Amino acid sequence: MIFDELSEFKKDLKSLIKKYRTLNEDLGEVRIILKKKPDERPPFSFRISNLGLETCIIKVKKIACKALKGRGVNSGFRLIYAYFPEEQKIIFIELYHKNDKESEDKKRLTDNFKF
Repeated sequence: MIFDELSEFKKDLKSLIKKYRTLNEDLGEVRIILKKKPDERPPFSFRISNLGLETCIIKVKKIACKALKGRGVNSGFRLIYAYFPEEQKIIFIELYHKNDKESEDKKRLTDNFKF
């Protein structure tokens, strides 16, 4: 599996790592899981299909972060990524804490994945 990141994702990650020191390590664990099961897995992840895109966009709802230990199961991050099964490629699009932002950036999705 090939992993790539949008430049906007890199900016998201850089600012979040300042606040959540273990986030890079936590994303490493997510990559291991996505190598084995890259497609959606309800209730933890689902496809975002209401944007009119042909690309398979998946939102992971519950990413645990060791820096958030003791704050409950639902105090995690959201990860949005595009999955290309033919190419065995995943592109990370967006990462945010659920308390900082209500939903994914639909403009970022449509701007980067027009077909």
